[in-house]
Amino acid sequence: MQFRFDEFQIAMRDAVRAFCTGRLALADIAGREDKPAEPALWSALAELGVLGILADGPGTGLGLVEASLAFEELGAHLAPGPLLWSTLGAPFVDGAADGAVRVAGVELDDSLPGPVVVEHADGADVLLVLRADRIELVPRAALLPATAGLPLDPLTPVAVFDTIPAGRVVGDAAAARRLRNRGAILSAATLVGVAQGALDTARGYALEREQFGVPIGSFQAIKHILADMYVRVELARAATYAAAAIATDPRAGDLAHSAAAAKVLAGDAGIANGRAAVQVLGGMGFTWDMLPHYYLKRAWVLENGFGTASAHAAGLGAAVAEEALAGSPAAS
Repeated sequence: MQFRFDEFQIAMRDAVRAFCTGRLALADIAGREDKPAEPALWSALAELGVLGILADGPGTGLGLVEASLAFEELGAHLAPGPLLWSTLGAPFVDGAADGAVRVAGVELDDSLPGPVVVEHADGADVLLVLRADRIELVPRAALLPATAGLPLDPLTPVAVFDTIPAGRVVGDAAAARRLRNRGAILSAATLVGVAQGALDTARGYALEREQFGVPIGSFQAIKHILADMYVRVELARAATYAAAAIATDPRAGDLAHSAAAAKVLAGDAGIANGRAAVQVLGGMGFTWDMLPHYYLKRAWVLENGFGTASAHAAGLGAAVAEEALAGSPAAS
């Protein structure tokens, strides 16, 4: 596959990057903790076209490649609010694309009863429920009272519900598969941004912090850590872009397999780079005031959405085994 971004895609990525730099400065990230995204920010994201980037209909929406570029930047700047589900839900929820309705979401396995944890539930207007064979829409008012959960990420508040009631069906099994693949790819794109943000933080500190009269980035041990971080980001980025391109043109490959591979590599990059950034910053890296723990915790949250790395790896392994058996002499 020969893959290059066109001028429009590059301009769109740069516009989202400039927006994030101006509106989502990391210097005051502590002020975002346990708070929903401000209405002005949400409206601005809608005007920028982020929330409606996957919306259906003439003159609306772009595609998964453009969405992946946008979510990579949003991930690097630890953007707040239910951005992922609001964007994924735009084709199913009126008002989501223009920012009038905020969409929280959850993927449910009917065989696993018990409490359900929903991210950004208190700040959302509706809940999109992804089941194995359908997509349901549940108004926020129809949900039972929730208890506040203890979030992994201080920027991602959660609520715990005993049960989720049945909602209005807005998508069939095919739509559910499509949403699941899109969610995995955009989660991977966000994780690529998280991994890049952790790398940028570690690199910046390594160039500024001095020991024995020289930057610690000149020490071989730090160079090796940073080099490994860079390789993880680039592998995950390539896999994510490839998955987004295949989603746009399925003739290029297997969408489910490519989405799974992207999620595996991006999840590893996000978590490993978050940990590495903590290590590079040393004692400061463990403190709440430094950025590494935000990246690491956001990576943990994203890792658990739309299939964990272990689940995707198991699925890919089974697919490879099946292909090997199908191609063996005994099978023929």
